[in-house]
Formats: sequence, structure tokens, C-alpha cells
Amino acid sequence: MAGDEGAALGRRALLAAPTLLAGPAPAQAPAVDLLLVLAVDASGSIDQDEFALQREGIAEALTHPAVLGAIRSKPRGAIGVAMVEWGAPGGAATVVDWMRIADPAGAQAAAAAFRDAPRSRQSWNAIGDAILHGLALLEAAPWRAAERTIDVSGDGPDMRSLVPAEAARDAAVARGVVINGLAIEAGSAWRDGRLAAAYEAQVMGGPGAFVMRAEDRHDFARAMRAKLIREIATAPGRAKG
Repeated sequence: MAGDEGAALGRRALLAAPTLLAGPAPAQAPAVDLLLVLAVDASGSIDQDEFALQREGIAEALTHPAVLGAIRSKPRGAIGVAMVEWGAPGGAATVVDWMRIADPAGAQAAAAAFRDAPRSRQSWNAIGDAILHGLALLEAAPWRAAERTIDVSGDGPDMRSLVPAEAARDAAVARGVVINGLAIEAGSAWRDGRLAAAYEAQVMGGPGAFVMRAEDRHDFARAMRAKLIREIATAPGRAKG
């Protein structure tokens, strides 16, 4: 979405979430290199086995030596990570609040929290509302960071958002946030590249943004690991915290 219509929708998206207008919270702790919100599909299309595979994939990716190496390569050697589950219109939920990862112990602690958090109650596919929830979470983070990213993974496009995904994306990008996507295509009605194309049109936004594909749930860990490495290793300064 572009031009005056996109700008108007972006303004309405911010008005629909007035907490965003207060601006970033004052830093309460040393800065990190990246603030990353992992926004994970927990809608009705995700059965319990698939849900467990997603959680395990995130935990495995966060503790992988290559991801830890990417974190150590950054100027401060630390990132902040939180996890949001999405699905129900207006119902996106923070299931793991901000955790700092700077070493293997921090990664293990975050992985355990992400693996063990209770599943939230979700339905349908409200990606736009999830993006706005992630934006509010970034604005309230306890650390400041030069890079701020929302990472949306799921097996379907935006369907029932109170605020359309494109408008929410534009609002987040206007505040210096990059939004990347991970399209889980196998078993989806949107397979064969169609879901990735929908994420590129609806979700992806900001300098250097990208969409990756996971061929199935078992491929999720590989795709998540590759995406985290790419996100963390990006040169600093692409987004303002």
C-alpha cells in the first residue's frame, strides 16, 4: 500500500493504539545492539504438535553457536528478545517479556522461557494487530537499541485484523522499525511461494527487510536460525531506538 491512502491508514493505525504515541520508555539498563520481537502464529491452524515444533525451533535457534557468534560480533555483544503470539483480532499476547542475551547462559535462559511459556488463546490470522502489539512492546522496552525488528512467522496471510497488516506495517516503519517475515508454506493453502509473496506485500517493511520460507514445521528451526543470523549480523544504524 502506497501514497496518501497508505499514509492515512498508517495514521489511523497509530490512533488505534494510543499507547504508542508516548514514545520510547527511558532506558533503564545499558543499551543492546538489537531489540527483537518474535511474533509467532498461534492461531487455530496450528495444532499442538506444530506448536511444539515452533517453540523448539526458536529455542534451538537462540542457543545455536552461529547465532551466539553473531551476537558477540556486534558492538555491545547483546540483544533483547521478546515473544508475542498472535491470531485473534486484537488478541495478540506477550508470552515472554524482554530477556537479554549476551552469552550462552542468557541464551539458555531465554530458550527455556520461550519453550515453556503457556500457549495463549488465539484464532484466525490478525497479523496487523500483532504488528501493532509488537510496536508497543518495542516502545516500552527496558533498553534502547540502534536496531529494532519485529519478526512475523506464520502459515497464513492477514485475514481478520482490526488494523490491516499493511497499515500496521507502515506505522511501525514510520517509527524506525524493520519487519521481517518467515512464511511456513507446507500444509498451507498458500504454498508454492504464494504465502511468501503475501508476506512481502503485507508484512515486510523497512530498510533491509526480507521474507524467508520454511518448507514445513520441521524446517522451522533451520529457517529461524538463518533469519536470526541475518537479522543480528546486519550493520548497525538501520533503525533508531
